[in-house]
Amino acid sequence: MDNSKSMQEARQTGTTTVGVVCKDGVVMASDRRATMGYLIASKDIDKIYPIHERIAMTIAGSVGDAQTLVRWMTAELKLYELKNEKPPTVEAAASLLANILSQHKFFPFFVQLLVGGVDGGPRLFSVDMLGGVTEEKFTATGSGSPIAFGVLEELYKESLEVSNNLPVAAKAVSAAMKRDAASGERVDLVTLTESGFNRMEKNEVKKLLNQ
Repeated sequence: MDNSKSMQEARQTGTTTVGVVCKDGVVMASDRRATMGYLIASKDIDKIYPIHERIAMTIAGSVGDAQTLVRWMTAELKLYELKNEKPPTVEAAASLLANILSQHKFFPFFVQLLVGGVDGGPRLFSVDMLGGVTEEKFTATGSGSPIAFGVLEELYKESLEVSNNLPVAAKAVSAAMKRDAASGERVDLVTLTESGFNRMEKNEVKKLLNQ
């Protein structure tokens, strides 16, 4: 299998997900559309999943592959905590995910993933389908990511708190939805702080987009 071709195919799979590191936490955002070629297969699918109390993962690419990895990671992080008698760090979660993907590089999972959370400080990692890991301050994945990056480059500031960067992440996904046919429906917004994982209500997200 041509891995470079496989990675290109994964990038073309419809979705827009965004992650940003803030002064007091991490914000993750996504659209909620799932596509099968030119068909909109679902208009209300989760693309941001909690995998531990203060760690979450966004998915882009093959839904089946991504959901398998979410279940796998949730179980592995529970085992990690039991074995080590302490909660996993965000870096440990990203490394574990990278190891899983690296072991399957000849029959890869067609995904692009973000792992973010808080473990004494906010951290965000991008993990590609072959197990490559990079730590980021802000990033986007999926077919709408070029548009989302434009908004993030203009508006994002690491020094701001979660409450101030929420509209930035929301507007990045919203902009992508307007130009990328494979991203759509509505913006899903999640915060990760010392208080844990919190998914915002639809009406709260609408208010942020109107700011």
